[in-house]
Amino acid sequence: QGGWPLTGFLLSDGKPFFGGTYFPPEDQMGRPGFRRILLAVADSYRNKRAELERAANSLADAVSQAEVFTGARADFDPGVVDAQIKSITQLFDIKNGGFGRAPKFPHSSAIDLILERYQQTKEKHLLAMAETTLEKMTSGGVYDQLAGGFHRYSVDERWLVPHFEKMSYDNSELLKNYLHGYQLTENAFLRETAEGIIGWVNEVLSDQIKGGFYASQDADYSLDDDGDYFTWSLDELRAALLPDEARVMELYYDVEAHGEMHHNPAKNVLWIARDATDIAKQLGLDETTVRLTVAKSKGKLLAARLPRPTPFIDKTMYVSWNAMFVSAYLDAAHVLGGSLDRSCRAFALKTLDRMLKEAWSDSLGFGHRIGGPALEGSLDDQVFSVLALLDAYEATLAPRYFSVAQKTMDLAIARYGDPEGGGFFDRPSDAAPLGGLDVRRKPFQDSPTPGANSVAAIALVRMHAFTGDDRYRAFAQKTLEAFAGIASQYGLFAATYGLAATLFAHHPLQVVITGPVNDPAAQALETAAHRVYRFGKSFLRVTPETPQLHLAGALKETLPHLPAKKALAVVCSGQTCWPPTSDPAQLVSLLENGVAGAATS
Repeated sequence: QGGWPLTGFLLSDGKPFFGGTYFPPEDQMGRPGFRRILLAVADSYRNKRAELERAANSLADAVSQAEVFTGARADFDPGVVDAQIKSITQLFDIKNGGFGRAPKFPHSSAIDLILERYQQTKEKHLLAMAETTLEKMTSGGVYDQLAGGFHRYSVDERWLVPHFEKMSYDNSELLKNYLHGYQLTENAFLRETAEGIIGWVNEVLSDQIKGGFYASQDADYSLDDDGDYFTWSLDELRAALLPDEARVMELYYDVEAHGEMHHNPAKNVLWIARDATDIAKQLGLDETTVRLTVAKSKGKLLAARLPRPTPFIDKTMYVSWNAMFVSAYLDAAHVLGGSLDRSCRAFALKTLDRMLKEAWSDSLGFGHRIGGPALEGSLDDQVFSVLALLDAYEATLAPRYFSVAQKTMDLAIARYGDPEGGGFFDRPSDAAPLGGLDVRRKPFQDSPTPGANSVAAIALVRMHAFTGDDRYRAFAQKTLEAFAGIASQYGLFAATYGLAATLFAHHPLQVVITGPVNDPAAQALETAAHRVYRFGKSFLRVTPETPQLHLAGALKETLPHLPAKKALAVVCSGQTCWPPTSDPAQLVSLLENGVAGAATS
């Protein structure tokens, strides 16, 4: 009860014997305070050691049993995605967006799965589910209306009152969602949200000099506040704005004398309660004036917020979370274009280069963090990094990124893979003992980050598409089979498995565009290719100067026959390629409609 942080007490061999989540400093509301806990644990450790050791062994046995997935292994069936889509649809909140009831968490993999299924079927209710969810989250208090970026979750079903902590992994995956939603809808509100996430991350959650993404920003500055940095009283808002500005913003953000925060009823969470049209009618103003006032006032409010005591930034740089953001930033570079294309791409590559310099070894793969004490990497660190490296290879065609991606994938199979039962363990087979963490588990659920085994399957399928090495596809199949018997039961919490199953069944789309550097016709084809969201799609820009590429299947046979100096686009999937085209509209149509169910296996 009480939420994080988790408190654990361990024996000298690392086995936990007692723990809990939040303990208040002193006894409070029937809950023992931390001082009382410390004294009781110390007394038991001195006088009841045998009992504690029995408790530790019992807890270790329970953890071991909890990690056994009964009935998990089964033949792979792509129909599992149908069951997942049905389950997710049944959980959809038509009024407020999102899935399930309060508390509401973002489910990024589920949103991407819905968007990919929409591309395959063109069922409009799927796109509406995703777009409504994205719009409602951005309009709510779970989104930082002034600085950008998302808080951890909403305590209510309307996305209004958040838990104010901001996590790297939420924002990287939501950035992808908003980019993909924008690709499918051209909804400017979704693009602005993506840009808002990037702006906040660049300002607060990253090392812009050396590269790297920080872990999180705390919810609070001290024990005495609850989101006070992010919330506003009516008096605070009026003190920061001119009277005419305050009138508009009070309506826009629903700021009243009595707000939403229980610990301080005067405090309001900022959320978009009315649009410019409604405010203009209510105040007798024109819409343009209202929009300009909102934009100007947001800047003033942010400036007034900055001097407040600021919640702590955890500057730890975890490899897996950095890899997730590298992929997200490279995605943003493709989708948003312009100056963000250059800046997002440059920072993503700077971060990836730092990961390779400070956290990768040729014998072990990736460690757990960039900088600081060297820690053994987890499965997450390997597989998310493989995806980031493949994304970087697509963006640059630099062979070293592909080489390290393949080496890391091979190390993951050798050190983390289960050759008998399929799938991957979270820790390598040769890992040092870790007491209570000695049990090697196979992470599957999307909670809170995408399930590592599903991510591994995605990485394997993409690696197979580039290399044609059948052992990657075989291990992807064994990984999917390791959880095939339970995937449909997990529904919303196994959406990444659904994405992996979709990619495995249909093969990744590969788009190659030829033509000289700066050729306007080739650039038009590039823009067209980046307009379309298809999960797992790879994009390669080939010029007459491009070195030999890592290609396989039909694409390897087709590309040498294309004139390198002519602007053409060719789309392949598995062993099938479609006729090359020089027409951007035809390329968009092909990606959106012509290959929806291509290359099934």
